[in-house]
Amino acid sequence: MKLTQKIRRFLVYSITRFSSVLFNLIPRKLANFLGGWVGLAAWKLITKDQRLIFRHLSLCYNGSLTVREKVNIGQRFFINSGRNISDLIRFENHYDRDIHGLIDVEGMAHFDNAYKKGKGVFGITGHLGNFELLAVFLAKCGYRIGVVSRPLADNKLNEMLITNRKKMGIANFYASENPIGVVKWLKSGGAIGVLIDTDSSRVKGDFFPFYNRLSKLPVGQSVMALRLGSPLVPIACVRYGNNRYKVIIRPEIPINNTGDLKNDINRITRSCSLELETMIRTYPDQWIWMHNRWKSSPENRA
Repeated sequence: MKLTQKIRRFLVYSITRFSSVLFNLIPRKLANFLGGWVGLAAWKLITKDQRLIFRHLSLCYNGSLTVREKVNIGQRFFINSGRNISDLIRFENHYDRDIHGLIDVEGMAHFDNAYKKGKGVFGITGHLGNFELLAVFLAKCGYRIGVVSRPLADNKLNEMLITNRKKMGIANFYASENPIGVVKWLKSGGAIGVLIDTDSSRVKGDFFPFYNRLSKLPVGQSVMALRLGSPLVPIACVRYGNNRYKVIIRPEIPINNTGDLKNDINRITRSCSLELETMIRTYPDQWIWMHNRWKSSPENRA
């Protein structure tokens, strides 16, 4: 690892530790205010992400957005992210008192009915809104919740995140590990949150329309749903109003196992992609536009 990278990681970790202490000492309103300003500062400083956001918004909206509209979406995303993180590092000490009462729910019956089938549930979501809070909210509602994730590049930061999840009652499964742990969790009736919106070479995937462009999506959740009968429920947690949250739960995606495995996987994964896209289109300023969803292409799938 280069010296500059080591220094950068040390600084990020040190700032995160300091912020964790500070934001747990001050009221949530002030923590959100500071988090928003940190996000705005990051937007101003990280010009590389600005360029990626502008490029991807232009591709997805076919040039229909003005420069001002693209700036607003990117800027609000960074501000929202700063506020989300300020809440994230307060979960352990302040969730019950400060945050839970600020969460509204739309469509809770969809998740509850799927969970009661006893075959496990896939929560189909992405890097939209406060996805960490989504898992915490469901765990605090009494559901057994796990998440499939990729480890952060910085081991210390990753350890902080995993420790925080465990303290909030959330099981963690790495996408690169043997899926037997996820299978056992589902068979025991637990729910698993799956982020399907990143182009990763570490998991098996195929290409499906996303904003009218082919992008790589993982197919593991579709395969397991077919084999285990686990419902797939589109779900997200977004910010709205005066620093409140809304958990949005859509009707479960039909599995309809026809016996044609390939076509069934394609149909289910396509439905997952369309559901996620619908939620992103509704809240475009809360999705990670700097991530290149189109890094891979069908031509280089090998």
